[in-house]
Amino acid sequence: MAVLKVKFTKTKRDKLAQILWILNWVSVVSGIILFSLGLFLKIEIKKRNEVMAKGDINSVPNMLISVGVIACIINFLGGKICYDCSDANKFSRWKLVMLPYIVCTFCFTFCILVGALMCYTMRNELEESLYLGLRDAIKFYKDTDIPGRCFLKKTVDLLQIGFRCCGNNGFRDWFEVQWVSPRYLNMASKEVVDRLKSNVDGKFLVDGVPFSCCNPSSPRPCIQYQLTNNSAHYNYDFLTEELNIWMKGCREALLDYYTNIMRSIGIAALLIWLFELSVLVGVRYLQTAMKNVLMLGDMEGESDGWLLENSFVETAKYNINIIKNLGKANQISTVSSMNDPNIDVQNTDCGKTNVTTKSIPAAR
Repeated sequence: MAVLKVKFTKTKRDKLAQILWILNWVSVVSGIILFSLGLFLKIEIKKRNEVMAKGDINSVPNMLISVGVIACIINFLGGKICYDCSDANKFSRWKLVMLPYIVCTFCFTFCILVGALMCYTMRNELEESLYLGLRDAIKFYKDTDIPGRCFLKKTVDLLQIGFRCCGNNGFRDWFEVQWVSPRYLNMASKEVVDRLKSNVDGKFLVDGVPFSCCNPSSPRPCIQYQLTNNSAHYNYDFLTEELNIWMKGCREALLDYYTNIMRSIGIAALLIWLFELSVLVGVRYLQTAMKNVLMLGDMEGESDGWLLENSFVETAKYNINIIKNLGKANQISTVSSMNDPNIDVQNTDCGKTNVTTKSIPAAR
């Protein structure tokens, strides 16, 4: 029994073909939108590439870009097919192409759904990439004279100013690394030497943060050194956490920023998926209706269209049997060959005819 069978007159078939032609061109625009969203996300990730560890974070934008390009190609072809389906003579040349086209479109539509879901599942990979990248960027913040790292100070400062954040997880991350370059340390100062000797690794660690951690909205001048020393500043209490520096870590700030972007892209991709699915359903109805009208031979008469020719269970069993039987057509059953009694039996009568011989009368 056919699933969701609908009866179409010639007028309905023509209208359906015209509507699908328009919708396929709208789908081309949706493919351009997917491509643009993927390209936008890729550029945004590229902007902060210096503070991200290498990983699979580009898989989502790459997939959106690929799906967008494929959408433009498939829907352009679909528009041409639907336009020709209004004429039965033109449809005959697409008759064998439409079913493979529908199958390919279904797979492509599924890829859009996967891309939309990936926008919500890449948060963990992005968080790990940001954690490792920011950790290394803060670690090499002081290396302004080393090629390949000299840009990190500027990158981290602009990041902390732009996203109103400080450190990786928070401002205390700066207490654990030497972020002041050795070229700016006065080695003649007893305080500097004692601080270097007090550390096992010989690092100059201070309870301070770079200037980019300062909150310009604070009415008090920024306190970026001796943050944990209450006596070093007037009317200051470190334990109250009322500091005039950014309290949020840059990992959290960047993660929130990219999560909002990916959530918006995911919603857009889901809407495009629903739209593409509705177009695919319409194309399937048009294909079955035109196929049945050709079988009936009356191009002006009514015809049935459906999503599935048989029930879901029967269709699933049929497809499973096809998958199981793939590749078996060219195989030889060794069991039947071993049981065949005619195998390896020599025919001793080959080339001989069973003709009765007659004696030749003797001459007299």
